[in-house]
Amino acid sequence: MTRRAMLLAAGLGTRMRPLTDRMPKPLLPLGGKALIDHALDRLDEAGVDTVVVNAHWQADQLAAYLERRGERRGERRNRPRTVLLREPVLLDTGGSVKAALDLLGPEPFFVLNGDAFWLDGTRPALARLAAAFEPASADGVLLLHRSFQVHGEVGFGDFALDAGGTLRRRREREIVPYVYAGLQIIAPTLLAEMPGGRFSMNMAWDAALSRGRLRGVVHDGLWFHLSTPADLSEAESILQARLTGDTR
Repeated sequence: MTRRAMLLAAGLGTRMRPLTDRMPKPLLPLGGKALIDHALDRLDEAGVDTVVVNAHWQADQLAAYLERRGERRGERRNRPRTVLLREPVLLDTGGSVKAALDLLGPEPFFVLNGDAFWLDGTRPALARLAAAFEPASADGVLLLHRSFQVHGEVGFGDFALDAGGTLRRRREREIVPYVYAGLQIIAPTLLAEMPGGRFSMNMAWDAALSRGRLRGVVHDGLWFHLSTPADLSEAESILQARLTGDTR
């Protein structure tokens, strides 16, 4: 079982302004609760008991929110335990996770974007990621979503995927069918050869790709690309339509 996770919540959320002028993006409301609560609830359902949350933009606000949530941890819906890791200087996605390795431990763990929002298909996405992770053959497994199903601009896609689940990057002038959906499970070894300080998780992925040790799982539910206020508004409309049965 994967018991630990990291939630990346330090970004500035510049494309989501003005909503993020005074609020960190993971605290924006969707479907009646903050984005970060959706992610923490899914991690709890997956059996995760400790989540490291990094913070930079409006870090005090995020810290206060998590503290209030923690005060109610006696109720199952307010788990898992969260550990806030402040970043005085932004470390980017890869640098943030590497800086938290001592808190995350030696076993494989989940990494989620702070704005990741999805609805599960026939089987929970986190469970599917964990089931697909084989330490003997991979250092990480990414959740992918089909580009044509995404509400929002995703460019030419991120990855192609073969029948065995092995990933490759999009080539120049190529259109590929999958985008990264903001969820992954990785082993600490994925970051072992990465530098300290600021770097993108893409650097670690590329190193794993060169060794044939990065896999992908295609999401079988809904996934929402939440980059702008319009994206958030559309996601809210879709959720409300599902609740009311109004699909016009």
